[in-house]
Amino acid sequence: MREQKALEIERKTEELYAESERFPESGDNFSTLSGIPIKRLYTRVDIAQTRYSEDIGFPGEYPFTRGVHYTGYRGRTWTMRMFSGYGSAEETNARYKYLLSHGETGLSVAFDYPTLIGYDTDDPLARGEFGKCGVAVSSLADMEILFDGISVDQITTSMTINGPAAVIWAMYLANAQRRDIPWNKLGGTIQNDILKEYMAQNSFIFPIEPSMRLIVDTFEFGTKYVPRWNTISISGYHIREAGATAVQELAFTLANGLTYVQAGIGRGLKVDEFTPRLSFFFNCHNDFFEEIAKFRAARRIWAREMKKRFAANERSQWLRFHTQTAGCALSVTQPENNVARVAMQALAAVLGGTQSLHTNSMDEALALPSEKAVTVALRTQQIIAHESGVTNTVDPLGGSYFVESLTNEIEKAVYDYFEKIDSLGGVIPALKGGFFNREIADSAYRFQKEVDSKQRIIVGVNDYVSGEPITIPILEMDKEGERRQLERLSRLRRERDNESVSVKLEALRQVAQGGENLMPHILEAVNAYATLGEVCGVLRRVFGEYQIALIV
Repeated sequence: MREQKALEIERKTEELYAESERFPESGDNFSTLSGIPIKRLYTRVDIAQTRYSEDIGFPGEYPFTRGVHYTGYRGRTWTMRMFSGYGSAEETNARYKYLLSHGETGLSVAFDYPTLIGYDTDDPLARGEFGKCGVAVSSLADMEILFDGISVDQITTSMTINGPAAVIWAMYLANAQRRDIPWNKLGGTIQNDILKEYMAQNSFIFPIEPSMRLIVDTFEFGTKYVPRWNTISISGYHIREAGATAVQELAFTLANGLTYVQAGIGRGLKVDEFTPRLSFFFNCHNDFFEEIAKFRAARRIWAREMKKRFAANERSQWLRFHTQTAGCALSVTQPENNVARVAMQALAAVLGGTQSLHTNSMDEALALPSEKAVTVALRTQQIIAHESGVTNTVDPLGGSYFVESLTNEIEKAVYDYFEKIDSLGGVIPALKGGFFNREIADSAYRFQKEVDSKQRIIVGVNDYVSGEPITIPILEMDKEGERRQLERLSRLRRERDNESVSVKLEALRQVAQGGENLMPHILEAVNAYATLGEVCGVLRRVFGEYQIALIV
């Protein structure tokens, strides 16, 4: 009786607050960035159908809505991992040492565009792109310099690389081997998520099927020989940066993840052997509560699908993820405002339970970050960790009527997308048909229309514009870096055993034509100092290259 009366009071309260004539509101666009309508007030009525044990539960217990660890940040603070890389391996190595000395707790490697698509710095197609969006790595020699003086067995390394991920990972493993560091002591992540490349970022090399083969090769090899390594970071970040909503980011990323699991099982791997080393990578945008609810929904959906579809054990049901604040939310004008944006996004990621976090620098809409800007970004994480108090309790927003209701709404919207994808035959057929590209493009267009019409206010961009000149310092790269890189490549080609390189590359070509795992042969080639471009060139000749179809 008491419960029924309480619910009735809440219903009346909702009705009262819904009377717009008595309580007028200044606007009518109360919705999340995904377009989910937001009510004026949330009460117990909004989560009346929520089952606590099945839908929310306790941290460290199924369905992991409140986190995969019992103790949250009381047991371990998230890894502070600044995404860094520019110019030559020498310059980036110096930046890593700078960040580590200032409290960074994990490395994250950004590669330049030629590296991302499998070309050496001296390739004619790479001309003019050296070191502009990350570090150039053309051979094992560059990898050796990149991590010189850094204890890779004592710190985890994340590498944002996809098309040539197996080759770059092989260089990392070969470098550790040469330093007598056992592979079972290496921890880290290769992004290695090719499906989202075809959807959003376009840093692909090979067609879908051989690309999926390479990814499963890394699953199989890592399970056997590098047990602490995350062989994929299934990424929604770039999907979001391309213009997707939070719901689309989550739906497409989790659908990709389930596709990778199925591919591993198809190879003959047991689900609980390899899925514990699958990790995720999400964007954290400006809509504070939507982002928190997105992360909570992500854990719950992944746990349920792994349990239902694959009968996976509890450890395989964990969704562990890295977060990066939204690069697409940064503004060129009034760049100091980006400090506030990044702090808000980082706090949302922490309240959502991220295990690892990168905070963008205020100047990244203008250039690669300066030392001052990247220090402010790192300090932002440290202030949240040590001064805000949000690490004192696990999932502090759990039980909030609004947050729990929004988590449910996002989950429902994600399952609606799952149904659409399934109706198209699954992720790969939907991808080939252009479904994801159209969905993302439509969302990007809608958002830009809202900004242009001032339905969405972007401070300093479409309102509160000052016209003040930009005064923050901008990073300048070493102008001699490219010359040194080209000289190093030329010297490497002269001094290595070129006959051995030819033999290793021919062996790789032959294996690529069959079905054997490619990782051992890629390792053989890079250990002989075959370059990234040479290894990818062999695979290009066997596999071909992916061509973007005209989507209409």
